Amino acid sequence: MSVTSVDTNYDELTITLIADFDAPLDQVWELWSDRRKLERWLGPRTHPATVERHDLTAGGEVRFFMTGPEGNRSRGVWRITAVNPPTSLDFTDAFTDAEGTPTPDTPVSTVRVELTERAGGTRMEMRWTLESREDLEKLLGTGVLDGLRDAIGQMDALLAGEDRRAED
Repeated sequence: MSVTSVDTNYDELTITLIADFDAPLDQVWELWSDRRKLERWLGPRTHPATVERHDLTAGGEVRFFMTGPEGNRSRGVWRITAVNPPTSLDFTDAFTDAEGTPTPDTPVSTVRVELTERAGGTRMEMRWTLESREDLEKLLGTGVLDGLRDAIGQMDALLAGEDRRAED
């Protein structure tokens, strides 16, 4: 698995995930910029994602839902604040209702994704910043870290030309 570290910093209200891939920068960027590729890794294997809108431009939105094993859906939206292909992406991330409105009492985070070349491939750093310790704890309580590890594993499989969901 490519995840090399996950750090939760309660003082800075951040979660930082670092992953190293044995793939060129452009191929890793494509996992974000190609709607269908994003859909193949975004949710954990137990909660596959469906991307309903994919506008990866400043001011655009990515709207999606994940379907659980019992058919339940959780929805989310990324509101894109900055994009610099193929090296960075900034957005706010929120749980939403069916119309795309952030749900009350759920945390909204600011996310920065940075891709850099490294020997033999690409490093991806994802950093979530939250507004309060309570929001950070709520987000962690959703199981986000386990879901991220599974999602990053699916990125590995896609970069290797495999599709782990197809095996399930």
